[in-house]
Amino acid sequence: MAKKNKTVFVCQSCGYESPKWMGQCVCGAWNSLVEELKSPEQPYKKSPTLTSSVRPQSLKTIQSGIYSRLDTRIGELNRVLGGGLVKGSLTLISGEPGIGKSTLILQASSKLADQYGIVLYVSGEESEEQIKMRAERLHAVSERLLVVSETNVDVIEAYIDELNPVFIVVDSIQTLFKPDLTSAPGSVSQVRECANNLMRIGKTKDIPIFIVAHVTKTGELAGPRILEHLVDTVLHFTGERTAEFRVIRAMKNRFGTTSEVGVFEMKEEGLAEVGNPSAIFLEGLNPHIDGAIAVCSLEGTRPLLVEIQALAAPTNLGFARRTAIGIDLNRLNLILAVLEKKLGLPLIHQDVYVNVVGGLKLEGTSSDLGVALAIYSSMKGLPIAATTTAAIGEISLTGELRPVSHAEKMIKEAAKMGFKKCIMPKKNVEKMQKYDGIQLIGAESLKDAITIMFHQERE
Repeated sequence: MAKKNKTVFVCQSCGYESPKWMGQCVCGAWNSLVEELKSPEQPYKKSPTLTSSVRPQSLKTIQSGIYSRLDTRIGELNRVLGGGLVKGSLTLISGEPGIGKSTLILQASSKLADQYGIVLYVSGEESEEQIKMRAERLHAVSERLLVVSETNVDVIEAYIDELNPVFIVVDSIQTLFKPDLTSAPGSVSQVRECANNLMRIGKTKDIPIFIVAHVTKTGELAGPRILEHLVDTVLHFTGERTAEFRVIRAMKNRFGTTSEVGVFEMKEEGLAEVGNPSAIFLEGLNPHIDGAIAVCSLEGTRPLLVEIQALAAPTNLGFARRTAIGIDLNRLNLILAVLEKKLGLPLIHQDVYVNVVGGLKLEGTSSDLGVALAIYSSMKGLPIAATTTAAIGEISLTGELRPVSHAEKMIKEAAKMGFKKCIMPKKNVEKMQKYDGIQLIGAESLKDAITIMFHQERE
């Protein structure tokens, strides 16, 4: 009598296995368990005798070397990667459909092929003809850029053994499958095994590999979380498909910082680097409207000036809405609480919307003062001289302005962009030298800053 195949239900979010179907997984996801055939149990085999020449060593005796990097000839991509592609590294890039992931990788692949040798571009979603059409539009056609439409990992490995490329692109990991597994491509088991295979190939052959991954409706990386732990670098591409600008950020980087951002502009001939992002983000700044101000934020080693817009409108029904795009919503709620408690600003019946122009997501707290001033400006209907005045500072729960780090870099960037004044924490001003062309205004509290900005200048 033939032995019946056993099945198991696997969560597509966390990889949890259950003998029966459940509506909600232990990780909290609903309707995420999919039935898969369970791999047959292998008979127990005694571990073979160790024959490897590798033995544990003292950390002091191990020679430390500098990672060898490949120059992609795309400065913004090199910046985010930490200086270029590290040989043997596994990089995961994610983003919404149509954001420009394949465009950027194809441009980088062509430049790497021209410099270093054969580059293998593996596509599981497009045919060779489709990739050729995009490459011609991007002027990224190189003789040493080889393209194949394949989803079988074993076949891909055979191509790698035959060609010995210097760089590999896999677009995308959710389309690959391993014939030994019975589950469908894109399932937890397939993604985990295919990623492990690619990691082994890259590490043993010293080849950098780029993996493209899909995202969920909420913008998070699709598939098991183990995928992020396996790779060396996780890059996330953000921006509106209808807008021109794209921002790439490293969410994880074993060979560099995770605070750097790269800014690109989507054009007909592909993604173009933006050398001066501050000028791009501030080009629509209007000094005659209320609720807009320029703030400075440090993204990695680069200071960026961006426009923050705020709108306070009366609530019609129910509870007041709080919407934040580009800043942390919890941080916005904290600033609103300080404005209400310390300044008596009646916001309980006001819908408040805050937006960072350009699609950039600000990290850190240096934009707190700018957000508070923009909200006050919108609430009172008082415009800010936004094209000449910038704001830097962190707001504490007591209403005081706390100093921010790397303020010197921010001030230099503001002076370079033509700003005449910068309001900031008084402790920062006391420690800084004077800069030609820009006046530094120190304030001890949020109340002092609002008095200086809106009342003293109008007296």
